Amino acid sequence: METASVQGMTSGNPPPAMDQASARNARLSLGLLLAINLFNYIDRYVLSAALPKIQEDLMPSGAHADERAGDLASAFLIAYMFASPVFGWLADRTSRWLLVGGAVVVWSLASGGSGLALSFAAMLVTRILVGVGEAAYGPTAPALISDLYPIERRGRVLAWFYMAIPVGSAIGYAFGGQMAQHGLWREAFYLVVPPGLILALLCFKMRDPRRGAAEAQPVAARSARLHDYIVLARTPSYVFNTIGMTALTFAIGGVAFWMPKYIQFRGEPDLGQIGFKFGALTALSGLTATLLGGIVGDKLAARYKGAYFLVSGTSLLLAFPCFLLVLHRPFPEAWAWIFLTEFCLFFNTGPANTILANVTHPAMRATGFALNILIIHLFGDALSPKLIGRINDSHHGDMNVGFRAVSIAIVVGGIFWLIGARYLGRDTQLAPTRIDE
Repeated sequence: METASVQGMTSGNPPPAMDQASARNARLSLGLLLAINLFNYIDRYVLSAALPKIQEDLMPSGAHADERAGDLASAFLIAYMFASPVFGWLADRTSRWLLVGGAVVVWSLASGGSGLALSFAAMLVTRILVGVGEAAYGPTAPALISDLYPIERRGRVLAWFYMAIPVGSAIGYAFGGQMAQHGLWREAFYLVVPPGLILALLCFKMRDPRRGAAEAQPVAARSARLHDYIVLARTPSYVFNTIGMTALTFAIGGVAFWMPKYIQFRGEPDLGQIGFKFGALTALSGLTATLLGGIVGDKLAARYKGAYFLVSGTSLLLAFPCFLLVLHRPFPEAWAWIFLTEFCLFFNTGPANTILANVTHPAMRATGFALNILIIHLFGDALSPKLIGRINDSHHGDMNVGFRAVSIAIVVGGIFWLIGARYLGRDTQLAPTRIDE
């Protein structure tokens, strides 16, 4: 994404009090991090879109074929979630841009290695390396953004950043599906390497903002100590938000991984068409919902302190009936319900991540995001793709059964988010002083 396009984002403008150089650095940083996040998700969902062809080439059919294919997603996520706390700790103490640049180099080269894989085991190793690379980026990027933009604009700015999730996923689905349909799934992985390396080089030229620079009140300039992290477990907003995000990640991670094959199961044989249609719907619904969610969350937060939780919980509960209609209505009508389901699921992206940023002390913000990543993936989508695959195998390929089973988590997540609303105002106010007492 060109930096100029980010400079024109009204919602992403830095606060007027910033000098011109700081304002420019904030816009450039946001644009670069957004572009990196875009390629991050393109890489993730190229694998999902091309999975049927990868199974044909690298994985023998059998009674547990789908369960084994789910291991590719689980291997990536296990590496990602366990390495994240390590890199989160480093990001609170070292140059964050250096970490981000190194991370992008690692995962770009590992993604290219996925195209070189000649066996399932080799593919598994490359996905683990992609996970390690992304672990250095995942907790670091939102911490950087939170130090560039003040709390009253943070929801909208983080929504722009997380907009890359649906758009990148959509491009990955469409690009991977088209390449796989023409027998070129390996080349799909190769082509994401050069842009990644270029973006990594740009990272090495950026400068870090001061930790806590965008907070409304002065923040102690010190690194968090080990016992300071107990504060996170004692912060209700952090705990309830993490539980809600875990439930959502469990549901959406499993469904997203298997959706191209599910649509094929429902009667659409052309992987290229599946990738294009599903990718287009994901891009449109995710782009509009992510940005609107961030805007609505920020506007409501001025009047209601628990607004970010309220927006997240309500949108998730609305997603549940829409998803059930996806499973029980015929195509092409089901495409409309896929759109509405994704819209509701993406609407909470900005608000939920803004909660994480606002209730953690700046000195431990990257670690706060990292621990959240560990928990939501450990109990979320590290389990659900494999679980759906196992249910598919045990029900003779009937994918509706597995999808219905994991969808219950959507309701669970919505309930926990609504419970958290009562604590958010207090926890946001206390966050900048939590480890200074």
